[in-house]
Amino acid sequence: MRIHDSTYVQGMHMVHDGPREAPPLLLIHGSGASGSSWGPVVPALAARHHVVRVDLPGHGHSPPADSYEVPEQAARLAVALDELGLGPVTVAGHSSGGYIATALAEHRPDLVESLALISSGPGPDALLPQPALLRALIAPPLGPLLWRVRSDAMLRRGVTAVCNRPVDVPDALVAEVRGIGYRTFRTVLSRNTAYIAGRSVPERLSVLDVPVLVIFGAADPRWNPSSAHLYDAVAKARVEMLPDVGHFPPLEAPQETAELLLGFTAAGR
Repeated sequence: MRIHDSTYVQGMHMVHDGPREAPPLLLIHGSGASGSSWGPVVPALAARHHVVRVDLPGHGHSPPADSYEVPEQAARLAVALDELGLGPVTVAGHSSGGYIATALAEHRPDLVESLALISSGPGPDALLPQPALLRALIAPPLGPLLWRVRSDAMLRRGVTAVCNRPVDVPDALVAEVRGIGYRTFRTVLSRNTAYIAGRSVPERLSVLDVPVLVIFGAADPRWNPSSAHLYDAVAKARVEMLPDVGHFPPLEAPQETAELLLGFTAAGR
């Protein structure tokens, strides 16, 4: 039976699409986004999967949390999956959502069947100079002031600043991004940086016995696209580059992204 409903589990808002009995696919958004950022790829994925989109704490419809450490966020997700009776699951993470997906596999390998990392920078050295608008929104002294007066147009420009192809930013995503607090966003960014500074993502994955799909935009303005090939060192990893795509494949190239994800999950069954 096909479904579309939402629940709160462990204080996190989760949206379910697709047949309940289908293989589960957990989608984790990046910093400063929400589950709505996956909207364009959900219809194709939900044709074959029970798709679960999570709003991480302090994002979307989920209230803030006491801690945004990556391992703690992964542990919270593990408890939520246990409560939902889901597992093992395929986990797809966009950008820093890939760090939480990786940490989930580290913390509970029994829950993770396979991992898909989309635009997840492998380590701090791969970070490129950020677009001027994002720098202004994030850094003091202008950041806190601009954060309070963000218009819908500014929020849309914040998303499109990391895209290379023209995109239609979903209205739901704009509304949900508006609800993210400045201090929360800054804290999340610092915790994500700490996670990949301690050990790179390829290093973490190399000790895990899990299939990995890495999707990267060849025109990503946030992470050096060539850094995607650092994942080649992971035994069970496959790297796919999307031509002319920036940092947001689920918005910029939803058909190609969905096809890669579906091919990956089908190969594992």
